[in-house]
Amino acid sequence: MKAICVMFDSLNRHMLPCYGDTWVHAPNFARLAERTVTFDRSYVCSMPCMPARRDMHTGRPNFLHRGWGPLEPFDVSVPQMLQEADISTHLLTDHYHYFEDGGCTYHTRFSTWQFSRGQEGDPWVGQVAEPPIPDNINGKGRRQDWVNRQFMQNENQMPAFGTFTAAADFINRNHDQDNWYLQVETFDPHEPFWSDQKYKDLYKKHYDSYDGPLFDWPGYEAPTESPEQIEHARHEYAALLSMCDARLGEVLDLMDKHNMWDDTMLIVMTDHGYLLGEHNCWAKNWMPMFEQVAHTPFFVWDPRCGKKNEHRQALVQPAIDMGPTLLDFFGQPLGANMLGKVLTDAVADDTPVRSHAIFGYHASRVNITDGRYVYMRGNHEAGVPINDYTLMPTNMRGFISQSDDRPVSLVEPFSFTQDQQVLCIRRSMTKDRGDADPLQHNLYGDLLYDLQTDPQQEDPVDSPKIEDEMIAAMTDLMYQCDAPAEVYTRLGLKQPA
Repeated sequence: MKAICVMFDSLNRHMLPCYGDTWVHAPNFARLAERTVTFDRSYVCSMPCMPARRDMHTGRPNFLHRGWGPLEPFDVSVPQMLQEADISTHLLTDHYHYFEDGGCTYHTRFSTWQFSRGQEGDPWVGQVAEPPIPDNINGKGRRQDWVNRQFMQNENQMPAFGTFTAAADFINRNHDQDNWYLQVETFDPHEPFWSDQKYKDLYKKHYDSYDGPLFDWPGYEAPTESPEQIEHARHEYAALLSMCDARLGEVLDLMDKHNMWDDTMLIVMTDHGYLLGEHNCWAKNWMPMFEQVAHTPFFVWDPRCGKKNEHRQALVQPAIDMGPTLLDFFGQPLGANMLGKVLTDAVADDTPVRSHAIFGYHASRVNITDGRYVYMRGNHEAGVPINDYTLMPTNMRGFISQSDDRPVSLVEPFSFTQDQQVLCIRRSMTKDRGDADPLQHNLYGDLLYDLQTDPQQEDPVDSPKIEDEMIAAMTDLMYQCDAPAEVYTRLGLKQPA
């Protein structure tokens, strides 16, 4: 048996044809839905990029204990478990965060790995002279990105092309071998929305009518651009999504060419979505976790049951469920501390795997859904310490340093740290999102939405009964995660004995 996971970053569910979209050109996602089971109630867990990938390796939520960071020494990694069971694991990626301080221990858990350079601010091409920068309103544009773009002027120079070309090479050489897992992972359609001209030409009517500045990298903030510029950014995203669709089609072609549907599992997923002006928001991270970010596309082909072109209503969380599902597929036992679910029966006949799903960012709201209602719990007590629990004191691009307002102490093990004590590092109370940060859209307010009557989450509902039910479920899931005591205090929840 063998398995392939194709993972896109920031892939919007609501912009795919199999989830009801009518204007984005994505025929291969439609084709994918015909060959797989499509999950309609798929949600994120830990956010954003590297926290989601830690979930994928460990099969459990990590956002309650720390923010962005690498795998920990006590973490049990699914790719490494497979490798130790003589199942070859290979990572192909252009996601450059793997190669920063906050992601440096993930790729080395695979048997082999390959990296395609150039995404976003990847410190790839060295150039002292200033790069040419067109007229633009890119809110997060970085100098290094403009340098890199000089060397990505056509499709076959772009990082995703290199990643999927390497995937084709791997599949062509290994399709007749047994016991391997391939993870094909691209940063696209994550911003900046930089794509080849032929994908922009799919939306020719828009591009012919737009005469404003380049805008393919919104800031993480409320839109201040004109309606025409906002619409342009949406089309830039759509063009990049169409480029991703073409890359996906190459994998499907290889599955057909080598008759791999009989013995190869295929998983297609993302880490989260992306707001393109909805709720008066760009991007992710700083706003409440609306459906556009939290509700994700997810597709599975399992050759054991052979179910395809069907939808599933089981509530799933791919980030924590993928690992247990892969272990089950390869006949391996699950890790002792995994909280994710094996999706074998959910794929086969829509067997439910959970009643509620918990998700969120570290130090921000804690969120829960049962598939109909989404409850977002904000702070109920000010000034509660926010801590990172870790043995790897790094953040995205550097080390977490000790200072007067960031004391460090050694604390007793959690249930998942394999009897190892961990560092407790206080977050800076002058900047952390656990206090009154205006970018959190009133982090102290609780929000309850009924997705059945209000799928766009425009009007929060007031239902003490449902809120109490959601709080009870949230408290239970936090207990299963062995959440730190101060998280209960911050949220105004009673910690179970």
